[in-house]
Amino acid sequence: MVTMNRLLKVEEVAERLGTTVRFPRRLIEERRITFVKVGRHVRIPEHVVEAYVAAHTVEPVNVRRSAYRRAA
Repeated sequence: MVTMNRLLKVEEVAERLGTTVRFPRRLIEERRITFVKVGRHVRIPEHVVEAYVAAHTVEPVNVRRSAYRRAA
């Protein structure tokens, strides 16, 4: 069973990502994100934006300080 997901405008995606409209348009042009064509309009499913953010999230690295490196 396919659940209907909300389709977002490019402007809405840019707002969610905190970028300009140019960034999601570039993702679409380079086919780096899934999109839907509705007539001449382009829409991006909400779950695709969430998956994109999750896939490009970088976890912090725990760096243990060495006992030999002390501040001068």
